[in-house]
Amino acid sequence: MSHTHAHGTDLDGPPRPLLAKVLAGIVGVVAVAVGIGVFIFWPSSDEIPQDQNPYNAPGVSIIHATVTSSKPLECGSGGEGPDGLPEVAGKCATVDLVSSRGKGTLILDAARAKTGVNAGDKIQVVRIARDGQEPSYEFYDFQRGTPLVMLSLIFAVLVVAVARWRGLLAIVGIAVTLLVLTKFMLPAFLAGEDPLPVAIVGSTGIMLVVLYLAHGVSIRTTAALFGTLGGLAITAAFGAYATGWSNLTGVGSEDDQVLAAVAPLVDLHGVVAAAMVVAGLGVLNDVTVTQASAVWELRSAKPDASATEIFTSAMRIGRDHIASSVYTLVFAYAGSAMTILLLIVAYQQSLLQIATTEQIAQEVVRTLVGAVGLVLAVPITTLIAVALAPEARNRSLPLPSPTQPPGPLPGRRRALPQQKQDL
Repeated sequence: MSHTHAHGTDLDGPPRPLLAKVLAGIVGVVAVAVGIGVFIFWPSSDEIPQDQNPYNAPGVSIIHATVTSSKPLECGSGGEGPDGLPEVAGKCATVDLVSSRGKGTLILDAARAKTGVNAGDKIQVVRIARDGQEPSYEFYDFQRGTPLVMLSLIFAVLVVAVARWRGLLAIVGIAVTLLVLTKFMLPAFLAGEDPLPVAIVGSTGIMLVVLYLAHGVSIRTTAALFGTLGGLAITAAFGAYATGWSNLTGVGSEDDQVLAAVAPLVDLHGVVAAAMVVAGLGVLNDVTVTQASAVWELRSAKPDASATEIFTSAMRIGRDHIASSVYTLVFAYAGSAMTILLLIVAYQQSLLQIATTEQIAQEVVRTLVGAVGLVLAVPITTLIAVALAPEARNRSLPLPSPTQPPGPLPGRRRALPQQKQDL
């Protein structure tokens, strides 16, 4: 992989073919190591749990339907359920529906009925058709395919319209990320491979492709890649230690317990640490690319500045970026866990008591580990970028314009007007 000027500008300075070849060799070694890791951890199809979906049982299917009417139904909901947890008080609902399989009726519980299912809504239902019995229906979910597709198209159009080719290549990078996750990493987890090495191999492969796709092949991008890999290694090491130190088992919710039953080979403890690596990729990528670009821009603006001056200036930018990125991590968790946070306030328990539960502690540790990797990636990337950026050089003095009259010769004083001489 050769390094060229990604934008056709002079930010990269004069060509440095020897450095480009050395860096290409290092990147090539990393790519080969990723390929070997993929070969080692690639799961065979018979190791991956199959046919575990309860909705694929004989006579059971998920179909699309349209609500024709919804009527309140008194069902005595409220109080405590069989598991001791409070139930939603209120009326249930009787829902009539029509589908390609004919008409049917289902009962909504009070919680779902309270949110509202109205005539004309497009829903998905579980159709259970036993031999010799009339089919029965259960509510599964709303049909969201069209809104999700339209939102994705709007996002893609805006990204391409604003960022142009860079935006298009970034979208291709998203597709590559999803491909690696769904075809390699997640199947390897299910097959019982050690999740943390799998996450490191998969994440490194994603960064190799995504960074060069989105930002071009250049020495500057390679500096960002090396900084990202450094932050990735720190996140993985600290995540593995923090997971054991905090006694995170990976069984913090009902979904975790179902996964343990469906895929008994999965190391849920290791999945917690692997999730920390994957979750930190986006912010790491953002920070390292910004730091590398800052160093190159500073070098272009101050070609005669020393490496120490460039590093100091870039770190001032990096400190601001660290502050905003740490907020991003916290806000992202607060937004995704809003229901849990509301429940904490409703229970009127202390924040410390709730934070030490498995479900919340996983997110807290994940956020803190990601923040540690992010913070340390900034000076690492800055050091690497300063070392790889063009060397300091003196500013060339501008030559006089051909139409500009020459200045006075050295050692010869220009005659001043008599008035100014008298002054």
